[in-house]
Amino acid sequence: MKRPNGTETSAFGTNGRINHDSSKFYNSKLYSELEGKVVTDKAENVLPKKFVNKLILGSAENMKELPDNSIHLMITSPPYNVSKEYDDDLSLKEYLQLLENSFKETYRVLVNGGRACINVANLGRKPYIPLSDYISKIMLEIGYNMRGEIIWNKAASASPSTAWGSWQSAANPILRDVHEYILIFSKGDYKREKGEKENSISKEQFMELTKSIWTMNAESARRIGHPAPFPEELPFRLIQLYSFKGDIILDPFMGSGTTAVSALKSDRKFVGYDISKEYIDLAEKRIEPLLKQTKIAFNLTTIEEEPQTANKG
Repeated sequence: MKRPNGTETSAFGTNGRINHDSSKFYNSKLYSELEGKVVTDKAENVLPKKFVNKLILGSAENMKELPDNSIHLMITSPPYNVSKEYDDDLSLKEYLQLLENSFKETYRVLVNGGRACINVANLGRKPYIPLSDYISKIMLEIGYNMRGEIIWNKAASASPSTAWGSWQSAANPILRDVHEYILIFSKGDYKREKGEKENSISKEQFMELTKSIWTMNAESARRIGHPAPFPEELPFRLIQLYSFKGDIILDPFMGSGTTAVSALKSDRKFVGYDISKEYIDLAEKRIEPLLKQTKIAFNLTTIEEEPQTANKG
């Protein structure tokens, strides 16, 4: 059915975007067995003040400090588990279980409509490990609704790998990745009600950030003091696009504190976990000047947990 002054889905698509009626597409057999996961408990709980702007030294597999339905946005870049100096040497099964446990806890603490954004790179060549596929499957099984994925084009800042495989030969050419993924999910509803909260994204930012390919330079590990930090621009963009001012941003693998830095610079609050005291200290040094500017006290809690792989963020 066509809406007045609008458009409808056609066999070859349409250029119209005003009042677009997509019911024909979503009523197709392609979607007949795909139902979005619904959340019945839509109450939003308040994160206790003692955990606001807090770094917690402990495992994200048990975020017992955080109430159900108290976090608005999760942004993280999980550890790669590929023998970097901050990694444990876990099997693929053990590694995926760590992520599943942490993202189940994330699901618990997210509000209805809260978003989860995961930056991940696929690994290896013999064979290639499609971590983005494994993680998407885990998230869907937990109950998240997938919103899409962003390709992070690292462009000229990508690693200048010379692992060509067979040079100028079809015998065994090797692809050299210059991109990573940012996987986007929601808990329950796709839409969050604005209420009294404010947006902070400009028209120009919105037009650019709703594209599925983002071009950003990688961050210098030497400058940050962490083996694999992501650039501050990455969580900053996600915060602008997927949260309101005053929201609570969680990073369950906080690493060097980049998500917290971007949250504070965006008039948001943060809470984060990591099992490495060294990286908690590094994050504290990066965060403390920003908290002083806003006259907010820095919080640090140590939680005794089983060892977990530290984050690259």
